[in-house]
Amino acid sequence: MKQGQMMRGADAVIKVLAAHGVTNIFGYPGGAIMPIYDALYGAPVEHLLSRHEQGAAFAALGYARASGKTGVCFATSGPGATNLVTSLADALLDSVPLVAITGQVSTAVIGTDAFQEIDVLGMSLSCTKHSFMVTEMDELIPTLYKAFEVAASGRPGPVLVDIPKDIQIGMLEYRTPLQARTPEPEFDAEKIDAALSLLRQARQPMLYVGGGVGMAGAVDPLRAFIDATGVPSVATLKGLGSIKHDTPGYLGMLGMHGSKAANIAVQECDLLIVVGARFDDRVTGRLASFAEHAKVIHLDIDAAELGKLRLADVAIAGDLRQILPAMCTSLEIAPWQSEVAKLKREHSWNYDRPGELIFAPAMLNRLADKLPEDSVVCCDVGQHQMWVAQHMWFRKPEDHLSSAGLGTMGFGLPAAIGAKVSRPDATVVAVSGDGSFMMNVQELTTIKRRKLPVKILLIDNQKLGMVKQWQQLFFEERYSETDLSDNPDFVTLASAFDIPGRTITTTDQVEAALEHLINCEGPYLLHVRIDDAHNVWPLVPPGASNRDMMEEMDKST
Repeated sequence: MKQGQMMRGADAVIKVLAAHGVTNIFGYPGGAIMPIYDALYGAPVEHLLSRHEQGAAFAALGYARASGKTGVCFATSGPGATNLVTSLADALLDSVPLVAITGQVSTAVIGTDAFQEIDVLGMSLSCTKHSFMVTEMDELIPTLYKAFEVAASGRPGPVLVDIPKDIQIGMLEYRTPLQARTPEPEFDAEKIDAALSLLRQARQPMLYVGGGVGMAGAVDPLRAFIDATGVPSVATLKGLGSIKHDTPGYLGMLGMHGSKAANIAVQECDLLIVVGARFDDRVTGRLASFAEHAKVIHLDIDAAELGKLRLADVAIAGDLRQILPAMCTSLEIAPWQSEVAKLKREHSWNYDRPGELIFAPAMLNRLADKLPEDSVVCCDVGQHQMWVAQHMWFRKPEDHLSSAGLGTMGFGLPAAIGAKVSRPDATVVAVSGDGSFMMNVQELTTIKRRKLPVKILLIDNQKLGMVKQWQQLFFEERYSETDLSDNPDFVTLASAFDIPGRTITTTDQVEAALEHLINCEGPYLLHVRIDDAHNVWPLVPPGASNRDMMEEMDKST
């Protein structure tokens, strides 16, 4: 198609996607988006049919996070659009670039309660970075271009474009809109000097790394900063993979389920360098007591995060790829480095468990050691999610996909589908729990249809484990609606989708089962039964200081 050619709005949508390098779309058709699906027929853009719109959007989200590209999903009006809301909210809280295109009833009947009409624009405002409704033909192409720009620029996020059916079938002249050049963000050189001054004065500095590092493409500058300064480090759930796991002074994840060493070191530091993180409550515990004696340097692309929860002594908004190299300097902090190394030794994880029952943390630690270099782990939400964060290690942040800000059960399986589509040569493992797995189990059909070799590690304690753990600790062991002992036979369930699998129950089965999971051709489900008495430790109780970590006190129910 040439510039200036006449075409339907629906064809223009596909042409804009192709112009932005989109090769894969995830979605589910319906009446109000049928013209766009008609335009897809024979188009150079590949569509993957999910079996629920939430699954489609999570697959697009997994695609984006594993590849660094903008994910794209389609849904029809009404229930199709409303089914996207959870995934859009997930993308917003985790700052994932996503463009969701929804069909809408024709403009002539908008506002009349027409069949499958819903105010998608209004509904989506709180769960997107920006939302558009196209009501004029000449707005369509510029709006789509703007959507991709907004989704990927600055702090990324989801953008929704709602397109009425008459706009899709109407004719327009295709012209590429003029694109304003987005200026590169600049940082204040005086603030760099102030930050360097604080760094050189510090005797016990700590680096607190969030998901913004990976999204900024700043992993290499961050690692160079650590090498130059020797500053010990911790990471958030989304920051995992930004720091090499064997880096001296790296203590893993901090916060509610962070390592004891990480939380102690942060509480004792005199300078906290916060890079691409936002002082989330699951990280800080009681905010007033979080690193309460430390000065703070806060670096982030989003100026709105600076000073939002914790006032920084130096706050710099800008591109981390420019800021971090400017802050490289040599420091004299050998006594602190030795103290941090001692903390790491004293509070290292213990994987020795008596008895035959499978200990999930030890199994996941072995999985991390066995995975090929190009691997992606996609996690659902619950105890298994925290065990993955604590006991696995990752080479890059895009190798660990987990629903962090929203904590959405049902995220892992469709996210793994998107990750596998974006990185077809990677080994992709979805780690799920018996509760989360059932939330989007219909996406096994998507795996079957495309013969996607996604590996599923299903950890089954026949409980809503994290809720049950809180009931045990904070609700006097009143176990309300957390019993899942009526789960289906998961291996039989997977076989209905032509996915082979097996169940293991004892420690001596783990090694061979993990080898087979990783090396078998095609999709596979490894169902692992564990004791429901095993909980996630340590745990900072809600509202408590990170100093007040609860340690292991497992008991059977």
